[in-house]
Amino acid sequence: MTHPVLAAHQVTRCFGPIEVLHGVDFALNAGEVHALIGENGAGKSTLMKILGGYLAPSGGTLRLDGAPVQFSSQRAAEEAGIIMIHQEFNLAMQLTVEENIFLGREIRRGPFLDHRAMQEGARRLLARLECDVDPLARIADLSVPDRQMVEIAKALGRAARVLIMDEPTAVLTNRETDILLAQIERLRAAGTAVLYTSHKLGEVSRIADRITVLRDGHHILTAPAADLDVDRMATAMVGREMTDLFPARARPQDETVLEVRGLSVPGRVQDASFSLRRGEVLGFAGLVGAGRTELMEGIVGLRPASGQVLVHGTPLKPGSVLAAREAGLVYLTEDRKEKGLLLGKSLTENLTILALDKFARIRIDTRAEDRALDRAIAEFDIRVNDRAMTAGSLSGGNQQKLLLAKTMLAAPDIVIIDEPTRGIDIGTKQQIYGFIADLAAAGKSVIVVSSELPEVIGLAGRVVVMASGRIAGELSGPKITEDAILRLAMELGEERTGTA
Repeated sequence: MTHPVLAAHQVTRCFGPIEVLHGVDFALNAGEVHALIGENGAGKSTLMKILGGYLAPSGGTLRLDGAPVQFSSQRAAEEAGIIMIHQEFNLAMQLTVEENIFLGREIRRGPFLDHRAMQEGARRLLARLECDVDPLARIADLSVPDRQMVEIAKALGRAARVLIMDEPTAVLTNRETDILLAQIERLRAAGTAVLYTSHKLGEVSRIADRITVLRDGHHILTAPAADLDVDRMATAMVGREMTDLFPARARPQDETVLEVRGLSVPGRVQDASFSLRRGEVLGFAGLVGAGRTELMEGIVGLRPASGQVLVHGTPLKPGSVLAAREAGLVYLTEDRKEKGLLLGKSLTENLTILALDKFARIRIDTRAEDRALDRAIAEFDIRVNDRAMTAGSLSGGNQQKLLLAKTMLAAPDIVIIDEPTRGIDIGTKQQIYGFIADLAAAGKSVIVVSSELPEVIGLAGRVVVMASGRIAGELSGPKITEDAILRLAMELGEERTGTA
């Protein structure tokens, strides 16, 4: 009788008195890609951490090759051939790429580390991913996508029988995703069992053999991927039909609230100019490295920049985040975990940090803070098991909602949101799209920076496209198409603009 390589039977998991997994069954077979999908907070990461030895189940059993098994630690699971690639990077930021890839399994020549052999090994693994990162580079100096490629290379070098991948493409470009999926197909052909989770349901359809759906910690279904299209997956995940993913767009007013004139960020952006109207959702598109994030950081004072930024016609003091915020201009970072939230602090501390003047005179009014948290939880549908929990204990989607609530508590007039739904499930995406539309309808102005073209097209009535640090063109109305955006982003034709 053939057994799954790794299986969970009636697995439960409690955090204190709260049960977050409820009798879940899951099985991984050799030579298959089994996708695990669900909304943020559905229990996917918890189940994967149990299978990978990072958490012990509160109940139920794990089986390896048909025999009951208990992993005392992540190292014990790795010794059994089970490797996990985390959604949150599991890298030592001050070490080099080479040192991270071989951490815990260093190559030695006698009593000394053989750095030459490890550097060559790192280069080979990175070459499989068509990634030209220097093995001697520090992780802290790499971009987020390059860090992800190092994380994947590290896992590929460990000869896994079972490879668990938690949102491996969330920060990758389409090209990098294609390369990774090709590697997964090679691993599957070699007999590796792959557990794969992603909020990109088209990607799931492309790579998976079977799909399991979790909802609120319950097993909903397991079915062959061929039997589930994207709509059926989405419906199973959220428990309702997913129609009208993007809300209706409000018509912007004529008033210009933000004008950027000839802004340059040294080494990143050259001579960028654009304007934003009241009640408008303006999209920014482009390939990774085009300079979108650097431009936005230059506008709000997070990076040194030359040129001029005018808010309601008044020039903004350059290089001052405080001046931007006092003018009603705020920026939601693309990296909510490292730059947006204090993961080890409470929900209340994170929520009120930008607006402490509202809660403190001689000392902080903690009751007012608690009331503000109550309103944020209700208004932004932040799903919390315990109000005393830290921000780092929230799921990715609820972290993003907390970041939105934190920013809006400062009562801004202009909001720049960088990658608003990165690593977020389709149900939460719909909510965040609704929040953005509501802001515009209330007369706020929003810039959305996104690598997801359907997101830019669905939200924005006008799209600015960047390429190689410059604004390549602007599209509006029916001229906003994926083809038109990509042509500008890849510098394939003349600059084209369009009006509705």
